[in-house]
Amino acid sequence: MFWNRNAIWMGLLLGFALPIIVYAILLTIYDQLEAIEFLTDDTGFSPTFRNRTSMAAALCINLIPLNYYQKRRYVNSMRGLVMATGVFIIAWLYNYGQYIL
Repeated sequence: MFWNRNAIWMGLLLGFALPIIVYAILLTIYDQLEAIEFLTDDTGFSPTFRNRTSMAAALCINLIPLNYYQKRRYVNSMRGLVMATGVFIIAWLYNYGQYIL
């Protein structure tokens, strides 16, 4: 299989691509739910709650390939995955850290 390689570039590729894809899917789901008026108002939440939470959930998707690579002892792929996740976490903290901390 394509992702069955022990290479840093493979971890980087998955680490950057998976959260972006999942985040886009989550935003699409929210837009569809708003279009059918299932979700109405975000009263009581901060203005960035939906984006902030969707990004955090999208980052958690990297745990699946991380576990896969750990079981197969693909250390280089795990390094790439952790580097990509770290970049996303730093960007998330830069954007939304003031609302949390």
